[in-house]
Amino acid sequence: MFRRPEAAGTALRTVETRARRTVRRCRRVAAVTMIERAGPGDAGEILTVQRAAYVSEAQLYGDPFIPPLVESAEQVRAAVETGVVLVARQGKRIVGAVRGRMSGTTCLVGRLVVAPDAQGRGVGGALLAALHAEAASARAFDLFTGHLSEGNLRLYRRHGYRETRRERMSDHLTLVHLRREP
Repeated sequence: MFRRPEAAGTALRTVETRARRTVRRCRRVAAVTMIERAGPGDAGEILTVQRAAYVSEAQLYGDPFIPPLVESAEQVRAAVETGVVLVARQGKRIVGAVRGRMSGTTCLVGRLVVAPDAQGRGVGGALLAALHAEAASARAFDLFTGHLSEGNLRLYRRHGYRETRRERMSDHLTLVHLRREP
């Protein structure tokens, strides 16, 4: 199949490397037993995880009143009832969540949150991938994050999101808008 032996070796090394990365990712996400749609009864726990996850963002931007920290349980419940909200469960505990809402053929992604003690284990990436699968008919996925949120930007870029524009909100906050087209 390959004309040069070294090309076959390169292809094999590439496949082996990808397999090792997949196994590492699976081990990191192994503690997450399930990703599923949230129900209205999950709103309180989603809000708790959301607040815990966004405290570091509030500190980063010097603003304790960012919308995810002042949102009410009723607002979260309304989001669950009117859009797609997925949760990651570790046993019975919710350790992460993400929201998606269709606007035409675009899925608007919002409030990707992971409990601080579960961060860095692939939960956020697994939630994003699950949302992409859930909204498979979407022609694009749009989201935004703050310009100082380097970890978030890295995650989104790893999942195929590309920066489309920046929007200056105040002296201390610029929103970075990103889009993923499948």
